[in-house]
Amino acid sequence: QVHFVESGGGLVQPGGSLRLSCESSVFTLNSYAIAWFRQAPGKEPEGVSCITRGDGFGTYSDSVKGRFTISRDTAKNTVYLQMNSLKPEDTAIYYCAADPGCPTLGSIPDPGYEPLYRGQGTQVTVAT
Repeated sequence: QVHFVESGGGLVQPGGSLRLSCESSVFTLNSYAIAWFRQAPGKEPEGVSCITRGDGFGTYSDSVKGRFTISRDTAKNTVYLQMNSLKPEDTAIYYCAADPGCPTLGSIPDPGYEPLYRGQGTQVTVAT
């Protein structure tokens, strides 16, 4: 069963912007903390942002802080990741995951985080 559908990825030049969407028709997203991860070829998944359930507080990894913004539209049951000032090192597959709490964000995997659900991802490529 597909729990999430991510969209919005694509090819963008350095300095450009993209907005990723994470939508579910299976469950209510604001009942969970929704995290965005990315995984580049040959690298471990990196948690880049998370929005808490309920109050919708957003957190960010150091690598994206100040450039990415996470938000949630309850009416559309969708979580967004607005990505600005994109860099080539942002190139990766981005996917969302749901769990009661947020993971520790960053390039070191959080060993205590095992999401209940995750999506297939959308490719983001930043290149000239």
